Amino acid sequence: MPLNSDKRDYYFDKRENVKGSIATEHYHSEFELYYMKDGNCNYFIEDRSYDVASGDIILIPAGTIHRTNYGSKPHSRHLINFTEDFISADILSATLELGCIYSNKKLLSYIDSVFAMIEAEYLKNDALSIHALKTHTEQLLLALIRNENDKINENGGDSIVGKTVRYIQENYMNDVKLSDVSRLMNVSAEHLSRIFKKDTGFGFNEYLTLYRLKTAENMLVNELDKRVGEIAYSCGFNDSNYFSYKFKIRYGISPKEARNGVGKSRKNG
Repeated sequence: MPLNSDKRDYYFDKRENVKGSIATEHYHSEFELYYMKDGNCNYFIEDRSYDVASGDIILIPAGTIHRTNYGSKPHSRHLINFTEDFISADILSATLELGCIYSNKKLLSYIDSVFAMIEAEYLKNDALSIHALKTHTEQLLLALIRNENDKINENGGDSIVGKTVRYIQENYMNDVKLSDVSRLMNVSAEHLSRIFKKDTGFGFNEYLTLYRLKTAENMLVNELDKRVGEIAYSCGFNDSNYFSYKFKIRYGISPKEARNGVGKSRKNG
C-alpha cells in the first residue's frame, strides 16, 4: 500500500514464501530497490539480465524497463520505490554508481534490521513517518555505498539479445521487424525470438511495444507542444487509434488523460 501522503513519495511491499512461477514487467517514475531475502530469480534490466540469489539487492533507476522471472521454488523479498528527489542528491548519485546488482553477505544482518524499521514505520504511518522513512532509506543506501560490492552477476549486454535490445531502443520510431533484426544479427528469426524471450522474459514485439509506449508516455508529459497523434507516429505507431488502444490497455487511461495527469498505475515485481 502507498504511504498516506499527497505526494506518494514512498512505497514498501513485502512478500514471504511466495510459491509458483511469476513474471512481471514494468517501469515507473520512481527509483526501485529490491532485496531478495530468500530465493532466486532472473532480473532483466534495460538490456541485461542478472541472476539474483538470496542476499542480493537490485537497484533500478527511474524510467528503466525491467522484468522479474521466478521459478517454481518459494521466495521472499522486500521492495521499496521512492522518487529520486526523496533522498539527497549526493546519496542518489553515489547509489547509481553501484550498478544494478549489489551483494555483500557481511551486511545482511544490518540490511534486515533496517528493513524491519522501514516496515514498522511504513505501517505506523503517522505525520512523521515520511521523515523516518527518508532517514532509514538513506541509512540503507549509505551502508551499500560505504561497503564493497562483492558480486556482479550479469549476462552481458554484448550478447545478441543485448544488441537487439539496444537496436530497438535506437530505432523504435521506425518499422522494426524481427526478421530484419535477425538478419542484422546473423541468426534466424526463430532463434532470435527464442533466446530473446529466454533472456529477457519478453517477446520481441512485446518489448518493442512497451518501449514505444514508455517513450510516448514521457513525451505526453514533457512535450506539450506535440499533438497526441504526432507523438504516436514519432514513436513508431502508424495508427493513432491503435496507439490509444494499446496505451489504455497498458495504463488504464487514455493518452489525453495521461497528459492531463489523470491516474497513475504501479506494477511491482
